[in-house]
Amino acid sequence: MSLRKIGFYLLSFVLVCFACNNDDDGLGITAPELRDRGEQQIADNDSLVEYLNNHYYNAAVFENNDNPSIKDLVIKKLPVGETEAPNGNVILGDLLNIPNSNLVAKSVVLEETNYIIYILTLNEGGGNISPSFSDNVRVIYEGFNLDNSVFDSAVTPVDFDLVSLIPGWRKVLPEFKVSESIDDTNGGLNDGIVNYMNHGVGVMFVPSGLAYFSSAPSGIAAYSPIMFKFDLLQAFENDHDEDGIPSYKEDLNGDGEFIVNFDDLTDETDDDTDGDGILNYLDNDDDGDGILTINEDLNNDGDPTNDIGANGIPNYLDIEETASKND
Repeated sequence: MSLRKIGFYLLSFVLVCFACNNDDDGLGITAPELRDRGEQQIADNDSLVEYLNNHYYNAAVFENNDNPSIKDLVIKKLPVGETEAPNGNVILGDLLNIPNSNLVAKSVVLEETNYIIYILTLNEGGGNISPSFSDNVRVIYEGFNLDNSVFDSAVTPVDFDLVSLIPGWRKVLPEFKVSESIDDTNGGLNDGIVNYMNHGVGVMFVPSGLAYFSSAPSGIAAYSPIMFKFDLLQAFENDHDEDGIPSYKEDLNGDGEFIVNFDDLTDETDDDTDGDGILNYLDNDDDGDGILTINEDLNNDGDPTNDIGANGIPNYLDIEETASKND
């Protein structure tokens, strides 16, 4: 669990405790009632499908456009009684009925709940790589509610660690590619302006269970589906604990999340090998044998994951390795 997430959960806990102890002046904060995730997902999906069926976007602008961005995108609601979009526009919901269209419904499992997140691809991106779920990304974005009110945005590039964001970002950004090329000379002016060519451009339509669920920040109601427009400009591989293993490789169960079972630290299905409550991607001694993971690269090829012991387990994950050496 990242420090930012820990802080967020602690803040949520404090708010809940404060809500349960309202003072005599009635100024306490009331925490929302905790809802069933499965039932909420059904309601959220209905809301998102309704939004898609009643909104259109300027599709023609993105045809034969070799360097689009979210600045080009306009999403509008159909006027009451209208069932067709103006020329050059496409109703979002209609795309769901077209095979191989640029709007897809992606199934995601989180918290033992089956979610659907909708992804509109306006430009896949021409770069050579896609970010993993645990990488840093450089993006421009705009977050908006179902009434199209904007709750957050960045009009210039900003960097985020995907692990610190809501799950929706981790499920969507790996579907896109980074910029094909980057030019920081601006035609020889060298004025600090960077031009990103042929980068990933899209919109994610996110159910609350892959967003903020019951703990929404200001500007977003609890249990609200939300949307993000985004330009994916660059991605940078993360090694959070600097142990020589890229963080994405420390997702042991391959679910695209870092999860530890605090109720059972011996759980072998989570991402904490030695059961010390520290996820491997933040643990520089993954097997708890007193030898730093980076020092278990015995064949010195720069990748501890390649150093496989006789039992077929990489040394840095082999809890029994030190004990057998000491016998």
